[in-house]
Order: sequence, then C-alpha cells, then structure tokens
Amino acid sequence: MKPLQHDTAPARLGTAAELLGYLAVAPLLACLAAVMALPGYAAQELAQRAAIAWGAVLLVFGAAVHFGLALAGRFPATAGRMAAATLPALAAAAAVLLGGQRALALLTVAGGLFWLYEHRALGAELPAAYLTLRRNLSLATAALLALVMIASDAAGLL
Repeated sequence: MKPLQHDTAPARLGTAAELLGYLAVAPLLACLAAVMALPGYAAQELAQRAAIAWGAVLLVFGAAVHFGLALAGRFPATAGRMAAATLPALAAAAAVLLGGQRALALLTVAGGLFWLYEHRALGAELPAAYLTLRRNLSLATAALLALVMIASDAAGLL
C-alpha cells in the first residue's frame, strides 16, 4: 500500500467524523463546568478525576491512529514511529496515577508534544484535512485541560 499523502486525500474528513471528533472534547467542557460549579470538595475532585481520565483517553486515541496506520501498512512501522506512538499511552497512564493538577499539566504538555511531533515529523505524509482536525482538537483539549487545572486551583484541589 502507498503511504498517505496530502494530494490524494479529501479536502474534508466528512461531517460525521468531524462532528464526532469535536463532540469527543465536550466531556472536558462538562468537567470544567462541574469543577467550577459543583458544591463540595468531593464532587469537584470527582469532576477533576473525570477530566484526567477523559484527557488520557483522548491522548491515547490520537496516538492509536498511528498504530492503526502502521498495522494497515499505510505507515512504515519504524522503531522511532512506534515509540512515538507509545509514549502518549505512557504519559496518559502516568497522569492517571499522579492525579490532580500535575496530571492535568502532564496531559496538556503530552498532547501538545504529540501534536508537534505529528505535524513536524509526519505532516508531509498525513492528509491536510486530518492535520487540520487534529490541530483543532489538540488545541481545544489542551485549552480545556489547562482551564480545568486553573479551576481546580481556584477550588482548592491538589
């Protein structure tokens, strides 16, 4: 199979794929609202933990696309690429174990670094529509995780 290229990809991924991608960020918005609005430490902490869990899922999901492309023969499965696709899962697991604001910071940074890797190292091989969607979703995810971290600090959560 030929590797993915900009010139052979559709201009858009399709309404359903884009809509589902953006809807996947919505739970982080709900977590942010919950940390800010729910009364009581326990409820706010639960909302914070939900944001960490969902942020970890989103990070791993983005990296899993690269495993899928490699398994389908659309991407060379070099050791470096497979390591780069594995590191987000390790960061997500570490964040879940850490918990609190440190976890939110780790997820924000890891998501940004994976986006940077994806765009700088693989940008010529990935479709433009995919890169645009990933940029938008990565930015929204990072912003919401950072806002949950700020709201957590204001709520007195660790």
